[in-house]
Amino acid sequence: MGTSVPEVPGREGPGHVVGVGGGETSNVRAWRPPLPGVHEVLHARFAEHGYPPHTHTVWAVLIVDSGSIAYDLDRRSHGTVGADVTVLPPYVVHDGRPAGAAGFVKRVLYLDDGVLPADLIGRAVDRPTIRDAGLRRAIGALHDGLVPGGDPLAAEGRLALVADRLAGWLAGRPPAEPAVPGPARRRLAAGLRDLLDADVPGGVTLADAAALLGSDPASLVRAFSAAFGITPHAYLVGRRLELARDLLLDGVRPAEAAARSGFYDQAHLTRHFRRFLATTPGRFARAQARDRARDRAGAPAKGDRRPPR
Repeated sequence: MGTSVPEVPGREGPGHVVGVGGGETSNVRAWRPPLPGVHEVLHARFAEHGYPPHTHTVWAVLIVDSGSIAYDLDRRSHGTVGADVTVLPPYVVHDGRPAGAAGFVKRVLYLDDGVLPADLIGRAVDRPTIRDAGLRRAIGALHDGLVPGGDPLAAEGRLALVADRLAGWLAGRPPAEPAVPGPARRRLAAGLRDLLDADVPGGVTLADAAALLGSDPASLVRAFSAAFGITPHAYLVGRRLELARDLLLDGVRPAEAAARSGFYDQAHLTRHFRRFLATTPGRFARAQARDRARDRAGAPAKGDRRPPR
């Protein structure tokens, strides 16, 4: 079976999903997320199909979830399997086909030419395959965050780190262990935290924060994570959950609490609420409502044997 991508009903533009049914031998889903730098996302399963020679005007970053792919890039033969990250540069001819009888399942990010420098095209032609488990996981997480309704700050942060790590590998600079943040990086992290705290429901894009703080998105994410042990997105989710809990305790309905605390919708709030508190906002709110009603009536709480005062 192919990878599953949620359908977005009948709307063109950012986030629209295009499905191409191909019977039992192929399954294709593609969409354009509302994230600057990502031109297209494609998830596909092919049992037999092969791509003829072609080019793109954008970078293609490919991971394989099942099977293997054989391809020629600039008339040189290559192959890719599940542990690999494959980078196909713009304007360079390539093809692709199943390398075995089982076919393959792949996910592809098509990145605008501004995401990776043009002077890395030649290096990608020479070394299109990157073996980096951390990068492979980050790209998979980025795909997960790019489905319609995903969190924009999380996707923006993941894209910044993926692009930075890709550029490092292509430039011959394998990723190093994170350094202990110095004073400048701690100030940068504190500046981003202040921006996030200033508007918890609305948030701030990493691009805007980087412009205000004189940095770049990847450096912001690294500095923040090194200083606080948590990504900017995870920090903001925690603050939004805190705000949502306060609203629920004040008697605000879950759907309104979700909107007022910065979540996409009630389902988005519920997903994070379950992860942190192992319950839903509705159950949390109903429990507090019962406690308030009991307090007003002067009844003892469950398990409290004392008589009402």
